[in-house]
Amino acid sequence: MRVVHIHRIGGIGGSERHLLTLLPALAERGLDVHFLGLDLAGEGPEPFYRELAAAGIEHERFPAPRDFEPFLAFRLMRAVFERKTDLLHTHLVHADLYGGLVAGTPLVSTKHNDDPFKAGKFKPVEQLLGRRARRMIAISGALKRFAVEQVELPAEKIDVVHYGLDGLPQPWGENPSLDLPTGARVLLIVGRLAEQKGVDVAIRALPAIRARHHDAVLLVLGEGPERAALEALAEKLGVRDAVYLPGRVGDVAAVYRTAEIVVHPVRWEGFGLALLEAMVASRPVVSSAVSSAPEIVTDGETGVLVPPNDPRALAEAVASLLDDRAWGEALGRAGDERARSEFSVARMAEGTLEVYDRALGGT
Repeated sequence: MRVVHIHRIGGIGGSERHLLTLLPALAERGLDVHFLGLDLAGEGPEPFYRELAAAGIEHERFPAPRDFEPFLAFRLMRAVFERKTDLLHTHLVHADLYGGLVAGTPLVSTKHNDDPFKAGKFKPVEQLLGRRARRMIAISGALKRFAVEQVELPAEKIDVVHYGLDGLPQPWGENPSLDLPTGARVLLIVGRLAEQKGVDVAIRALPAIRARHHDAVLLVLGEGPERAALEALAEKLGVRDAVYLPGRVGDVAAVYRTAEIVVHPVRWEGFGLALLEAMVASRPVVSSAVSSAPEIVTDGETGVLVPPNDPRALAEAVASLLDDRAWGEALGRAGDERARSEFSVARMAEGTLEVYDRALGGT
């Protein structure tokens, strides 16, 4: 079976890391896998393609600096037809739009997030794209509920296939010097500097955390439009020297190993790959109890769930874990066991193959 995946690439976030895991796993199971990348401007896409090439996945790149370019649509159609594609698999809205124009090729679309705009003005477009797809994959049960209840996509066409992970990401480059204080107790966030990720909630919680644990620092791996606002907030609250924003780093696994707790204060989330990475790294997590988080984190057993947008609750949960290292270590061990049993790469790949079979007319 020849399967072509399409995704817009600007860096390595959750959906890109998912592809770097999924595509090799599908190839190992005998599929002829090809990737068509829609590249944003700059150097952001380069690490993704280096990893893709290292995994032996054939790919072709197309410049895509603007949201939609008609000529690019024709180029993608030609690329799909030239490969005698049996199945087209799209990821996120830009790929969905272009993929929807490729007539005659069965289409599977993965829904990676429950962004509110999909249930607003963009809803008619999402519904149109849903009619074009043979099957849709929701990466969590919560995301399927959002797609059915708020976007009003047909439930019978949506399958849930969780992300899978067997280990932490391989490094694609060296890390900058983080200059963390000696003996610092590191609270780690892995995510974009955007409203969705709730980094501001963690910064608001930091003064209360440091009142009990003065050596706690917040380290955020990611880049995004909220950087200046977050720096200003940390300055206003008197914790600017305890907030580290190094941007993207080349060796995320090394940073997980320095962290004591992984904090995930998101406002909404399709899956939360950082939660799985934390669990595989045997680190306890404190997460907002939104979207998919309760499917991944077992409250009180593999981590702690708190209400979203609640700095006080977040601070109390984090400080309590810092109070009791043994408790945190026990949560981390349990998280690792759960990740490896419930969220393996094999389960993800086999679930995806089952969706392909349904899309092509199987039972």
